Amino acid sequence: MVSVARITNISARSETSFDDAVAVGIERANQTLRNVQGAWVKDQKVEVSDGRITAWQVALEVTFILD
Repeated sequence: MVSVARITNISARSETSFDDAVAVGIERANQTLRNVQGAWVKDQKVEVSDGRITAWQVALEVTFILD
């Protein structure tokens, strides 16, 4: 069987952790895309206020198989 995949870039944010931001991104991708197979974390950043981390953000490349 031959399959063709596509990659899309998404950004996800969490006020808890990087792990949670990734989970939020994958969950949201699954609501829109069919056949999600994996993702690469391409970038990470934090938001800081008054010297404290207030949010975590990730840039993901999500791979999904085309029908």
